[in-house]
Amino acid sequence: MTDVLVVGAGPVGLALGADLRARGVDVAIVERRGETDAGTRAIGIHSPSLAHLELSGATDALLARAVRIRRGEARADGRTLAAIRFDRLKARHPYVAALPQSDTVEQLTHLAPAVERGVRVIAVREDGPVVRVQTTGLHGDRERRARIVVVASGWAGRELVYRPGAVRTRHYPDRYAMVDVIAPGDATALVHLERGGVVESFPLPGGRRRLVAWAGMEDVPDAAGFLHGALADRVGLEVDTSAATTFRVRRAVAPALRRGRVIVVGDAAHEVSPIGGQGMNLGLLDALTLSPLLAEWVRGQEPSGLAAWEGGRVASARHAARLAFLNTMLGRGATPVAHAARSQALRAVLRGPGGAAFTRAYAMDFDAAARGGAARRQVARGE
Repeated sequence: MTDVLVVGAGPVGLALGADLRARGVDVAIVERRGETDAGTRAIGIHSPSLAHLELSGATDALLARAVRIRRGEARADGRTLAAIRFDRLKARHPYVAALPQSDTVEQLTHLAPAVERGVRVIAVREDGPVVRVQTTGLHGDRERRARIVVVASGWAGRELVYRPGAVRTRHYPDRYAMVDVIAPGDATALVHLERGGVVESFPLPGGRRRLVAWAGMEDVPDAAGFLHGALADRVGLEVDTSAATTFRVRRAVAPALRRGRVIVVGDAAHEVSPIGGQGMNLGLLDALTLSPLLAEWVRGQEPSGLAAWEGGRVASARHAARLAFLNTMLGRGATPVAHAARSQALRAVLRGPGGAAFTRAYAMDFDAAARGGAARRQVARGE
C-alpha cells in the first residue's frame, strides 16, 4: 500500500510528488496519458512558487532554463502607461521565471517518482484508514490502495470527487489567439491594451516570445490569419503566425478541496483564465503547501492544519479568479471613447499607489503561501 497516491502528472502532480519524495514520503504517481504532454500553455512561475519549489531542488533546475522577467510594461496607442517592477518585490525571487510548460514538466519529472502512464482512475473510495482506487489501463483493471489520494489531474478528474453541478463553471465568450515565435525584444513583459483588444507579449528562452491577442466573442476559423492581422494592426508587429492556436476561458472555484483522505488540488478544483498567468501557480501552491501536512499525516495523526490549508487555498482561488476576471474585462476591445477612458484610468492607477498593489497581486504576493515559506523550508531541512 502506498502512503500517498497522486492522480495526474502535470506540473502540479509532479511538483507534489517531487516535494513529498524530498520529505521521505512513499509516493506514487499515475497518469492517464501514455506520453508526456508537450504543450506550452503555462509559461510563468511566480516568486512564491519558486520559493516553495526549492526543497525538491526544482527551483535551480528551472531557473537554469528560464528567462527572468524583472519588469513589465502596460502600453496603449504606442505609449507606455506604466512600468510593472517585479524586481522591487520584497521576495526571495523578485521576478517571474518564464519557460515553456514542457521544460517545467521535464525538470519536475527528473525529481519526482517514476510516473506510471496509461493508467486511468475510474473511481476513488475511502474505506476507513485506506483509500481504494479503481484503475484501468494497458494491463487491465485493478484496485490500488493508498493511505491518502491527491487528485491533481486537471478539470477532467473533477468527476472523481465532486457531484455533478457541485463546482459551478462559468464559460466566458472571449476567444484568444496565441503563438510562440522568434521575435525582437528584451526580457520585458509587454501588455498592449489597444482599442481592438489586448496583445500580450512575454519573453521565452532562446529569443522567443509568447504572443496572445484577444480575438472577440466568436469562433476564429483561421487563427494564423487573424493573429497576423491583429498583431500588425494593433502593435505593428510582423511575425510568422502559421503555428497559431486559439483558446477560450472559463472560471470554476470548488467550495471544498477535501473529502476525508481524498484531496483535490489545481485545475481539478479551480480554473481561472490564463490571462494573468496564475492558474498553474495556484495549483503549485496548493500542492506545495499541502505537502508538509501530508508528510506529517503519514507519520502520525491527521494534522490539525488541514482545515486552515483548505480554507486558505479556497480563498486564494477566489482571489485569483477575481483578478483573472478583471484582466479579461480590461483585455476586450472597446469603443474609441471607452478605450481613451480606460487608458487614462489605468495610467493614473498604475502610476500611483495602485501600481505596487497590482504588481503584488499579479505576482501572487498576496497569496497566503507567499508568507512564512522560508521558515517552513528551514524546519523541513532541520536547520
